[in-house]
Amino acid sequence: MIFLNPAVLFGLLASSIPILIHLFNLRKLKKIEFSTLYFLKELQKNKIRKVKLKQWLLLALRVLIILFLVTAFSRPTLKGVALGGTTSSAKTTAVFLFDDTFSMSVVGTKGSFFNQEKQSVYELLSQLQEGDEAALVLVSDQSHQEIKPTNNLIEFRRMIDNLQLSYSSGGLNNAFVKAAKIMGESKNFNKEIYILSDFQQGLLRHNEEISNLSQLLDEKVKVYTINYSGKDVFNLGVDNLVVNSQIFEKDKPVSFSATITNYSKQPVNNAVVSLFVNGERNAQQSISLSEGESKNVAFETTLKKTGNNDVFVELEDDDILQDNKRYTNVFVPDKIQVALFTDEDNDAAFTEVALGLDNGEGSMTLTKKNLSQLSSVDLSKFGAVIIIGSENLSNPERLVSYLNNGGGLMIFPGSKTTLSKFQKLCGTFGIPYPAGVVGKVSQAQNASSFGNIETDHPVFQNLFESRDKKKIESPDVYQYIKIQPGSKGKNVISMADNSAFFSEYKAGQGKVLLFATAPVLSWSSFPLKAIFVPLLNKSVFYLASKDRDVTNYYAGSSVDINLSKYPLPQIKVAKTDNSSDNINIEPQYKGKVYTYANTNSVGNYKFYSGDNLIDNISINADPAESKTEYLSKSDLKDYLDKTGFKGKYTGINSGDNLISAVLQSRYGSELWKYFLIVALLLAITEMAVARSAKKEMDGIEK
Repeated sequence: MIFLNPAVLFGLLASSIPILIHLFNLRKLKKIEFSTLYFLKELQKNKIRKVKLKQWLLLALRVLIILFLVTAFSRPTLKGVALGGTTSSAKTTAVFLFDDTFSMSVVGTKGSFFNQEKQSVYELLSQLQEGDEAALVLVSDQSHQEIKPTNNLIEFRRMIDNLQLSYSSGGLNNAFVKAAKIMGESKNFNKEIYILSDFQQGLLRHNEEISNLSQLLDEKVKVYTINYSGKDVFNLGVDNLVVNSQIFEKDKPVSFSATITNYSKQPVNNAVVSLFVNGERNAQQSISLSEGESKNVAFETTLKKTGNNDVFVELEDDDILQDNKRYTNVFVPDKIQVALFTDEDNDAAFTEVALGLDNGEGSMTLTKKNLSQLSSVDLSKFGAVIIIGSENLSNPERLVSYLNNGGGLMIFPGSKTTLSKFQKLCGTFGIPYPAGVVGKVSQAQNASSFGNIETDHPVFQNLFESRDKKKIESPDVYQYIKIQPGSKGKNVISMADNSAFFSEYKAGQGKVLLFATAPVLSWSSFPLKAIFVPLLNKSVFYLASKDRDVTNYYAGSSVDINLSKYPLPQIKVAKTDNSSDNINIEPQYKGKVYTYANTNSVGNYKFYSGDNLIDNISINADPAESKTEYLSKSDLKDYLDKTGFKGKYTGINSGDNLISAVLQSRYGSELWKYFLIVALLLAITEMAVARSAKKEMDGIEK
């Protein structure tokens, strides 16, 4: 026998009180002289013996009443013994570790795993009684929020009724830790954890640190696993969707590639994969996969509109629908705002013509100023900044800040650029110092030409008719500044001496494209060559196309939103499923990073500050949830052993009699009711004996 409230046993000391009272209050009978009739004295002696016997009986009854009352409040329990239904009287804390991840959507002979799981919970709830408590831990819940059990089993059932499958994919350990904490705080004798799942292999993450829960999961805790797997599941999944292009223009080709995996134990022939842009099917491919095989499927399409373009790839229906789509997004600028700063006004003539900025036509708009006026211009509103020259630059810190915030900068020497000023400009952005000036202005007889050209660089995207015709005619370069990018940059077009004619550098969160010669005819014939116009246009688009966030955001994970440019006190989150969130930004987040965590559905999440789009983030399902391989009982037993679990583990399959299996293994008989009943019976007996003893005592005293 064990006691659930052992501290109450100190109350047993109170059983000494009746004894002390008895010892200090022994009655001495008064001697009363009667007649000398002998038989009357003998009668008195017999009555005195009976009174003393009843006094000792009263003492024993009073001591026993205290003993049984105190023991009842200490909640005595028999372990492993069921006495006439007493097992059900032991209070129970039941924690239901409920797998609501989308692998539970598989439909078996008894319906979907998810609905079978709900039915099992209903059956187990029917075995709980008034005073028992239940708690729900969802596998998809990746938060660390504390969960409290409830005695309101009717409300708990409603909670189960309202559960829906989640796109979030959680791990077993996080959920089991929450369940263990509930067990550690429970005062009930029966402590039961029910893990209901298909036990898909992704449930136990290899990179997840297993917690030691030995202090919370003692011998009184029982763990039941209820397994719904067993069907041979047919499933293909879209594991990844990549945008291969880095420059996005309206009505220009964009390429994508999707990774498709066959998670089934059978080959798949001619499965259809479709690419959708803004809800319309733009391309379609068929794919054949052997068991467990993955392949990349390439798509190419044109984007018909500027602004945000929502893109997803979709497979045909199979046993698990939630992994048949994968989302991404592409932003095509409408009018790129370009700032053009020069030392000499005439130095920008060819550049303006090439970009279509001289007549205001095309896909760019121009703000042109002298380089000395840079300090007075708000650079944050420009998609790209072009600098021709370096002599009049007095505040390069503005450009550094612009680059740190993701801006794009294109730099040319000017017609009157000096080496020292250009070296200083390059040093500001961490570009290696130019070594010197090669050649002389307008000296064609000693002209230099291009060396190697990295035609795979994004600025050459779609410039050639085919991969076999990637040829660029070199201009005559009369004078150029010798720059060696080294490890700090990328040499896109090199000169014959391997120095850089056109190179790229990373600066802060932005990019710098650097030309070694001025865009004027006195320095080279570059402005007259066919490559000049497309290269400058592509370069501006490349600078304006921010580096894509290649992070894979999975449903349930948090995303960080940069609010530095958006001071409004509220942001709106618009989701693919047409739902939205309005979030009031607390003062401490203004101008900083806000972490958004309500990402339980998949799709594109658009974040707005007023009418301004802050960010567009694609949330997808975790491919780990697509696997159709499952854990064995030994895998689960090994996991429980690693957590320090000391109680009893029972594995139950969906075809087994659930209630019978639980009742056979449940233990514990609380006896407090019986001790209380005995104490009441003893109290009634004590009252009867005390009344009888009082009458006899009165007879003797008279």
